[in-house]
Amino acid sequence: MGAYVLGFHEIDKTLLATVGGKGANLGELSAIDGVRVPEGFCVTTEAYRAVVERDPAVGLLIDGLSGLRADDREAIAEACARLRAAVEDLPVPEAIERDIVGRLAALGGDVACAVRSSATAEDLPSSSFAGQQDTYLNVRGAEAVVRAVRRCWASLFTDRAVAYRVRSGFDHRAVRVSVVVQRMIFPEAAGIMFTADPVTCNRRVVSIDAGFGLGEALVSGLVNADTYRVKAGRVVERNVSVQTRELYAAPDGGTRERPVEAARQNAQTLTDEQILRLERLGRRIEAHFGRPQDIEWGLCDGDFHVLQSRPITTLYPVPAVPDGENRVFMSYGHRQMMTDAFTPLGLSFFMLLDEALGRPPMSVAGGRFYKDMSHELSSWWARPVTLRSLGQVDVLMADALATVAARKDFPLARGKAAVMNFGEGGPLPMARQYLKLTRQDDPGVVPSLIARNERSVQELGRAIAARSGDELFAFILEDHRELTAIMFEPRSVAAAFAGIQAANWVNKHM
Repeated sequence: MGAYVLGFHEIDKTLLATVGGKGANLGELSAIDGVRVPEGFCVTTEAYRAVVERDPAVGLLIDGLSGLRADDREAIAEACARLRAAVEDLPVPEAIERDIVGRLAALGGDVACAVRSSATAEDLPSSSFAGQQDTYLNVRGAEAVVRAVRRCWASLFTDRAVAYRVRSGFDHRAVRVSVVVQRMIFPEAAGIMFTADPVTCNRRVVSIDAGFGLGEALVSGLVNADTYRVKAGRVVERNVSVQTRELYAAPDGGTRERPVEAARQNAQTLTDEQILRLERLGRRIEAHFGRPQDIEWGLCDGDFHVLQSRPITTLYPVPAVPDGENRVFMSYGHRQMMTDAFTPLGLSFFMLLDEALGRPPMSVAGGRFYKDMSHELSSWWARPVTLRSLGQVDVLMADALATVAARKDFPLARGKAAVMNFGEGGPLPMARQYLKLTRQDDPGVVPSLIARNERSVQELGRAIAARSGDELFAFILEDHRELTAIMFEPRSVAAAFAGIQAANWVNKHM
């Protein structure tokens, strides 16, 4: 067999450009101990390039997509219809067809197959292209499989897929499609499993949707699924739906609907034992890929078969932690009214500033800084100080942290607590200035501090204007010393505390 066709056992994540996201994930899944994946192979992107991209007429039609607007549905529909028809009419070279027929023979000749597209921009951690190309179920015979392969190639140019690429700025020629051909299983039940709850984003809860028959009935909205939630090896929630229809594989190919017999319509699709077994399987797959997964599964003859696994792209990233303990992170930017994400350069310089200030390093997730509040909230003495201090400037955030800290089922990681950083001099210089300011009640203090800081900013502007490149970066790092001195200047910090206390008194008494 040539590079036009590869079996799952020949595929891993390094072949993404050759077999697309779905194909690469199936290759990885096939190598995991204890995970049953129906046999199959991929018609690679090399075959797509040989047939589709090298056809001059089709190439002109693909290039014509570049001038389309995402909101011009009529123009997109017209262009895509022409392009799909042209691709479906293309002849498949004998060498490619021979490879496909040979692989089918290895599966069992006239075996029923699922034929699915696998685009190179599909099922990735950073994008959500899943479901934009076509799937054909219960395809039998070499001629029908080859025809389905052509239709999968053409499905790269559905109206939805093209509009999405236009809107997302993807080059239509930069995305190619492989085709997965996989032995069909005929499940008693099938569904989807998320190894992190997609509603709450709780990574310790597995969410399972299950229905009778083929899983496509759930995806298409034909039936309402049972939903189960599992946490720490225990089923914590069951919602059993009434199921009156199911999808099954027709003897002559394709799929059909049929009614669910009355005795099963109100029955729980999976037993609790099966739910827990499926949850353990999901955790094994998640551990292999190193991130939460969206998994398609089928239950056939008492065994779970995995049909696909892809990253869950809708979860907000969480900071990395060195252990498995419960932790609470506070967005530093939101605390400082800086709600936008940092640029990579901004993240780098802010980390260097924290280092200059002597602060413990903060975690980064989603382009934002997060402070680990776990040690402060788990400390008998630091918790009230932290919550009282935070409550003076952000009541909602303080209430949220207090709610989490009070949960008996969520014990937080313990360690050294650091309530505030007062710089090298510690809290005493600031405390002295605070007492002095509150006794003197001098209205000129704040204007003088503002004027001094404004002079410092003006001097900084003049000094930085003529610098660029490495010299500019070196100057910024050197200026961190000046900034550190300003931030920890006792009189300035004391004035800020006095202002916060005054504002709180006004809010409480007036």
